[in-house]
Amino acid sequence: MSKPYADREIWFLTGSQDLYGEETLRQVAEQSQEVARALDASSDVPANVVWKPVLKDAVSIRRAMLDANADDRVLGVVTWMHTFSPAKMWIGGLDQLRKPLLHLHTQANVELPWDTIDFDFMNLNQAAHGDREYAYIATRLGVARTTVVGHVSNPAVNARVGAWVRGAAGWAATHELRLARFGDNMRNVAVTEGDKTEAELRFGVSVNTWGVNDLVAAVDAVSEADVDALVAEYETLYDVVPELRKDGDRHESLRYAARQEIALETFLESVGAKAFTTNFEDLGDLRQLPGIAVQRLMSKGYGFGAEGDWKTAVLVRAAKVMGEGLPGGASLMEDYTYDLTPGSERILGAHMLEICPSLTTSKPRVEIHPLGIGGKEDPVRMVFDADPGVGVVVSLADMRDRFRLTANVVDVVAPTAPLPHLPVARAVWEPRPDFATSAEAWLTAGGAHHTVMSTAAGIDAFEIFADIAGTELLVIDEGTTRRGFRDQVRWNQVYYRLAQGL
Repeated sequence: MSKPYADREIWFLTGSQDLYGEETLRQVAEQSQEVARALDASSDVPANVVWKPVLKDAVSIRRAMLDANADDRVLGVVTWMHTFSPAKMWIGGLDQLRKPLLHLHTQANVELPWDTIDFDFMNLNQAAHGDREYAYIATRLGVARTTVVGHVSNPAVNARVGAWVRGAAGWAATHELRLARFGDNMRNVAVTEGDKTEAELRFGVSVNTWGVNDLVAAVDAVSEADVDALVAEYETLYDVVPELRKDGDRHESLRYAARQEIALETFLESVGAKAFTTNFEDLGDLRQLPGIAVQRLMSKGYGFGAEGDWKTAVLVRAAKVMGEGLPGGASLMEDYTYDLTPGSERILGAHMLEICPSLTTSKPRVEIHPLGIGGKEDPVRMVFDADPGVGVVVSLADMRDRFRLTANVVDVVAPTAPLPHLPVARAVWEPRPDFATSAEAWLTAGGAHHTVMSTAAGIDAFEIFADIAGTELLVIDEGTTRRGFRDQVRWNQVYYRLAQGL
């Protein structure tokens, strides 16, 4: 089966030295290739693991790191000290490395051969202290890294390595990301603001604005034949209500929605953007706020933020990439309202129109309803319930001196009862550890009301993404307590101020 990141590589770098002689080095090379092959063969590791010759001196180590930096196929590097590799050799290379780093603390064998073990075996298999020497210098240099411990035959090790690859892929995606804002953000809203220059420095994303009427011109340029083809696709894939079908009295609204989708995708491709924003307060001559168009573009992997919220659009794109090939999906989400029934509190999340159908395996229903705000024609949208399962809800907020990710692990559940009068796609979830603790912690963190909900990439991938980015992440899960979370926020204030310099 093809890997989700079949065109990307993870370089496997093994450390040793010339002290042990050619026979030992030959065995080091053979055994490290076996480890690399095992990782490459794992279904949990979604990129190609490429073994590189054993590194034995500072010059070759530095060159390997510089080559990794320069190769756009490389998502990150895995390092393993098979024998004792004196760590001063690694200073120059680690100082130059700009790609994500995973330190794999492993060894070739699972069990020790107690009845035959001799000192030749000890010389060959000494990662137990070789990796500690390496970790010391990485810590002294302040090198950000993920550490995974255990034998590669252990499924938990493969899963952790796979999560790191996904976090590294998310990091690569934001560094390759161009984001198109159509108009500005919603007036007087605080959390959709943010420092776009700092975002490019921290996450690599280029955020730029185009006038809404640039999109209007693209809509006007769409051919009737292309609209016909897309409308036919809608009627095949979805349960389109009769009034929107060919002979229905609202069919023209569906055709205009199709024009918007074609125009949006064409425009984004023309400027090289894989994420975008819209704003119901800034629609120019657009007849509808894009609904089904946005939903379908998200399902194709585009990031999206409503009301000009470009930070959430970045997160949605990262989540899409990190979850590639996994069951589930990712979407813009917004905490809308609560069910406060004691003992079964739940959150109902939705947005005006734009929830991605990757959150469901059911057949969405395509409907048209008034929006009530924006002063435009009634928009077309897909309506469905998100599938039950474990998910994570994550926000990105600008805290003046840094960005803060706030994440809550949640259990998506079926709605308590049908929602026949709610004309939007939605998700219902029970937050961990419980509603009151979760909500208090989220409010304490200043988490945004716009989020990405991911039911594919989990909390591990977001933690790794945050570590690679050097960005604060506050996690709310089954282990969270009010007092502990409050103290963590306070200590983080101190840490991030000191880490960035006074």
